[in-house]
This record gives sequence, structure tokens and C-alpha cells, in this order.
Amino acid sequence: MSGENQGLHLYGIKACDTMKKARNWLDEHGLSYDFHDYKSAGIDRAHLEAWCNEHGWQIVLNRAGTTFRKLDDAQKADLDQARAIELMLAQPSMIKRPVLDLGDKTLIGFKPDLYAAALAAPN
Repeated sequence: MSGENQGLHLYGIKACDTMKKARNWLDEHGLSYDFHDYKSAGIDRAHLEAWCNEHGWQIVLNRAGTTFRKLDDAQKADLDQARAIELMLAQPSMIKRPVLDLGDKTLIGFKPDLYAAALAAPN
């Protein structure tokens, strides 16, 4: 793999273990990227809408995380994309991470084989 992939943007939270794995993988493969910490820098509605439109809000909203599980039942009831986006705007730690923006598509979560397939240099 070469460092020819330009314009990679990695979104997530700095202290997250999964984020560290993703950043280490990108570093080991010589791929440069811009890191956006949405816990400190926030995230805008346009990004969340684009990610939800591409993957579905059920993938983007991390319902397994402690932040989501601490919500009261009324906040968790009758979720749809609009309500999920409001939750993620209010508490970005509810966004599944990492989100790797490749320019023409995004990858959500980290699996080495998916990163390798998406970022392999063209033959």
C-alpha cells in the first residue's frame, strides 16, 4: 500500500481504544490523515446526516455505549434518524467510531480487513 490516498479524514474520540487501533493501522501503512476529535471539536448536522444517509442511523448511533445506555427510556423510545441525529449532536460520544472519510465513501467502525480492502493501492 502506498501513501497515495489523499484527503483521508478520521473522526472519533482521542482516548478511545478502537480509535487508537485505527490510527495505529493507518500509521503502520504510511497513510496520512486529518484527525477530527468530535468530543472536543464537535460535529455538525451535515456530517451526521451524510453518514446516516450512507449507512443508516442504526449503524452510526452507538447504542451499545454507556452514554446511550444512561439515557432514560423516553429518550431511547421511538428513535428515527432525526431523533438519533439530535442525540448525537448533543452528545457526540454516542457516534460510533471511528468514522473514516475516504472522500467518496466512509467506513464506520474499525476492522483491519475492511480498511485494507478500501485503502489498497489500485493494481
